[in-house]
Amino acid sequence: QVQLVESGGGLVQPGGSLRLSCAASGSIFSINTMGWYRQPPGKQRELVATVTSGGSTTYADCVKGRFTISRDNTKNTVYLQMNTLKPEDTAVYYCNARIRPSMWSTRDYTYWGQGTQVTVSI
Repeated sequence: QVQLVESGGGLVQPGGSLRLSCAASGSIFSINTMGWYRQPPGKQRELVATVTSGGSTTYADCVKGRFTISRDNTKNTVYLQMNTLKPEDTAVYYCNARIRPSMWSTRDYTYWGQGTQVTVSI
């Protein structure tokens, strides 16, 4: 089985910074795209940022220039550096990864972390 474990959420004031981490463990042959999604209170889950195994990144327009996604392939870990946080960034943040569990797998599978709360408030 594969597990994604997130850490780094918390309460921060507007303008502050947080760094989220997500480590994948278990039966892993290879990891393709990793990403972060978020679900604000009362809203649907939305894409925040993604990074491919080669390091190519994409961002939601609302976080461009403030958030940076990165990954350490040697640790099967993806990070989200969040700067200049705003109250509207308040959400549960979820890690996502496309993983091939073994060399005999014929396709990638999508896995999710349990979520970590980020609250931006005075």
